[in-house]
Amino acid sequence: MFEDEKVIYCIDANILIQAWQKYYSPEICPSYWDVLNNLGKRGVIFIPELVYEEIEKGEDNLFEWLKNSDIPIKKIDGEVANCLKEIYTSNPNHKYLVSSNGIHSKADPWVIAHAMKENAIVVTKETKDYFKKQTKIKIPHVCDNMNVSWIDDFEFIRNLNIKFTCKSE
Repeated sequence: MFEDEKVIYCIDANILIQAWQKYYSPEICPSYWDVLNNLGKRGVIFIPELVYEEIEKGEDNLFEWLKNSDIPIKKIDGEVANCLKEIYTSNPNHKYLVSSNGIHSKADPWVIAHAMKENAIVVTKETKDYFKKQTKIKIPHVCDNMNVSWIDDFEFIRNLNIKFTCKSE
């Protein structure tokens, strides 16, 4: 990687949803959300449009925060659609990334397609499932198959050298 080449991260919905609802909720860690907003403003992170729509369906205030944030929302274009086609044609099992019963996010394949187009690293809470069923495949497996880098949120925090400070009021 060249000196002036910046690393970009494509954020999966579960990264924002779980952080908001659990360990980095705004009540206990408001600065995390300020950092994410700043990273969005600087073009370091983005979310695909389908992730945005998935979060919109949530029943908490995360969507309100996201709507008012500076995190770029990437729309589907021809290049992204071609990346998606490449994902599905490269391996017949990739069709199981979106399950017919709707348990899997419909955004998952698009997260990878957008990352391919933008040469970004996928950030997801999903982990590799070595006891996987043939009818279910997770983002990390498809990323590996497509040579797309992926990390979890803790590695993301380490990579960006995000530091949390605690205080008692």
